[in-house]
Amino acid sequence: MCRNIKTLFNFDPPATEDEIEAAALQFVRKLSGFNTPSKANEEAFYRAVQEVSDVAKNLLDSLVTNVEPRNREVEIERARARNAKRFGTTE
Repeated sequence: MCRNIKTLFNFDPPATEDEIEAAALQFVRKLSGFNTPSKANEEAFYRAVQEVSDVAKNLLDSLVTNVEPRNREVEIERARARNAKRFGTTE
């Protein structure tokens, strides 16, 4: 699947509407093969983004867990460490 779509469940603070919509946009782009749709497909494209966003929000609101929420800053640092190890880059 698309590597740009990040896990949005069980974070403190919770995922924002913008994050959910960005994930929906990436998903629709991947499915359609369009980065930007043509005028003929624009309405269907953005309707799909809105529908996927709504479904994703409903999913996130419905999921439950007993695990403590993850901290965004800690997860970002872990990702940086993985990337540095994988790609041999340092900041």
